[in-house]
Amino acid sequence: MSTAFEIAKRISFQKQKNYTRFIVRLSIAATAISVAAILLTFSIVNGFQETIAHKVYQFWGHIRVASVNGAPQSINNNSIAKIQANKTITSITPFLNQSTVLSFEQDIEGVVARGIPTDTEIPFIKSGGGFSSKKGDLKDSISDEIIISDNIATKLNIKIGATIRLYFLNTGSVQQRKLKVAGLYHSGIEEYDNQFILVDLKLLQQLNNNQLVEGYSIVVNKEAAIPSTTQWLQKSLPENWVATSISDYYPQIFDWIGVQTINRNVTIAIMLIIAVINLLTCLFILMLERVTMIGTLTALGASQNLIRKIFLYQASFICWTGILLGALIGLGLSLLQQKLGWIQLDESAYFIKTLPIKMDTIQISSVIIGTAVISYISFLLPTLWIKKISPAKAIQFD
Repeated sequence: MSTAFEIAKRISFQKQKNYTRFIVRLSIAATAISVAAILLTFSIVNGFQETIAHKVYQFWGHIRVASVNGAPQSINNNSIAKIQANKTITSITPFLNQSTVLSFEQDIEGVVARGIPTDTEIPFIKSGGGFSSKKGDLKDSISDEIIISDNIATKLNIKIGATIRLYFLNTGSVQQRKLKVAGLYHSGIEEYDNQFILVDLKLLQQLNNNQLVEGYSIVVNKEAAIPSTTQWLQKSLPENWVATSISDYYPQIFDWIGVQTINRNVTIAIMLIIAVINLLTCLFILMLERVTMIGTLTALGASQNLIRKIFLYQASFICWTGILLGALIGLGLSLLQQKLGWIQLDESAYFIKTLPIKMDTIQISSVIIGTAVISYISFLLPTLWIKKISPAKAIQFD
């Protein structure tokens, strides 16, 4: 064990003056709070971004394929077969959207009917279920069921199993369909919940007297594959079709999600500055308290490098105590929120009820190591003051 380390250990753990002890504890607390805040910021922003993006992807898929002008097109079986052969693509779902008026008893509501195949997995089901597949149903039969959001159900006082009417305006005439409510969904995104209802794709095709679809929702096996898959689809599709990632098709939500990264980085920078300033202040005070010791060691022939190491070791004890304590607090609070969900949010503003948490091992390690490295580099600045201390004056210093 080095001489500098032994001296640092002795002066660090011996009884200190009241004001010095307070400053040391304050520095440890400031470092711990900063590290905990950084870890919590990473966990919260990661969880928030992932949860909101996942909700949007669940509703729309990862990639939207549609005609260039947005007009419905006939189903191209050859293109579909080629898309399905791509191993990164897990599902391809045709859809058709059409405006309609939903009527129940004396109430009406303007909505958009989203037609999808009845065997499609319905996300966000809150009560009831998806489209039922009755035994003996013919392949070309049309489902008489509908899935609405719980927002619409609450607004119009609609219950599971109730019969509602949809009114469609096609070629100047109004067409009516009676449908039974099979389930209620709740995405938490009011723009979707207040606007969309889900019906059988074949129902809308029958109303339009054709077999056209507006486009396809494509899901990939991992989000990292979205850009490359979008490019591949664009090259593989007919000329009048275009593939667009959902993040580009609905940029408002994803731009808002991206802003959280800026907020995260600003918060982390502020916390790091606070931690470093407190540690530097603490080191300066510790050096002032040990001016006599510095002068004595210098007079005995100790090198400036040895004296510098003593204070670097002492600062390291304080720094690592704060970092480890902060990591324990930050990770502990993150785990508590992850398991108990005790912090609730306004879903109408944030699209989620419970504050989400996602901890990343690489980020945790980077915060701990990065804070230590930045602190060590900062510690070098006050130790340069040692060169200016005169042994004769320092021994007389009190």
